[in-house]
Amino acid sequence: MRIALDAMGGDFGVQPNIDGAITALKDNPDLHVTLVGDLSSIGPLVAKSGYPIDRLHLHASEGYVEMGEKPIEALRQKPNCSIVVCWQLMATQQVDAVVSAGHTGAVVAAGLRTRLFLKGVKRPGIAVALPTTKGKTILMDVGANPGARPEHLVQYGVMGSVYSREMFGIERPTVGLMNIGSEDGKGTDVLRESHTLFSQSPFRDQFIGNIEGRELYTGAADVVICEGFVGNVLLKAAEGLADMMMKTVAAEVIGALNVERGLATQAFQSLAKRFEYHEAGGAPLLGVEGLSIICHGASTARSIHNALRLATTLKARRINEQIVDLLSQNP
Repeated sequence: MRIALDAMGGDFGVQPNIDGAITALKDNPDLHVTLVGDLSSIGPLVAKSGYPIDRLHLHASEGYVEMGEKPIEALRQKPNCSIVVCWQLMATQQVDAVVSAGHTGAVVAAGLRTRLFLKGVKRPGIAVALPTTKGKTILMDVGANPGARPEHLVQYGVMGSVYSREMFGIERPTVGLMNIGSEDGKGTDVLRESHTLFSQSPFRDQFIGNIEGRELYTGAADVVICEGFVGNVLLKAAEGLADMMMKTVAAEVIGALNVERGLATQAFQSLAKRFEYHEAGGAPLLGVEGLSIICHGASTARSIHNALRLATTLKARRINEQIVDLLSQNP
């Protein structure tokens, strides 16, 4: 497995990317990681780590997209920046996957420019796994395609169901359409048309119709689809709520529990892991030829390690081949 890692991506600089890559390499003897970035920044840190370079490769790029920049303009002005070079390596089949904690919009835009879409895919989308009272729900799309059309949303349902099945063992995942009400006629023209397309498709047996936002964390559907704008708002709101709740529990509830403090802390840490993005590592951009894992900007070395592991898992489970096969059955 060969992965291009955007060494310049993330809020904390180069070091977490290098540390995460080295940890992943130690865990997986079949893994090769290419660190893409400014060699004057990467080289000395890799040399200092003492890790042999037989499976940790360096590849030069020029600049990177900063979080405050507009993706399209930045890519035009920096044609050889780190994330563009990562995608070029995958487009020329020098690597099997791209992993980045950089600017999400730039990662997606650079990928879309390559036109590396799987056969039959009209538009890729980002899928995240959210904790629910029943296990995990896949939410897709969370930012790749803010202006999704009905046919895109139907394909998200197909791709998300493959991801749910392969990662969480759900044989026939149910699919729900995020809307403002459960009735069939609710929502915008795009949502109403999407509902009709789903209901008339070969995929209709797994489609349960519209669901509301309050049902997202009840496990009402194994896969919930929406356009990227809505999905991104849902995801960011969830992150903020989870952070507030965890801090509230830590500050007030644990201290008041009439139990041994060590046990209470252990229980709290177990709960917190269900909500931490570090544990997942990143979210796949499904629908591209190859694999792309988009990490949180605040990724640590542990996040990067887990993102690299996710990429190897998706390749081993032939996620792309299964998406192409299922889409051919649900045109």
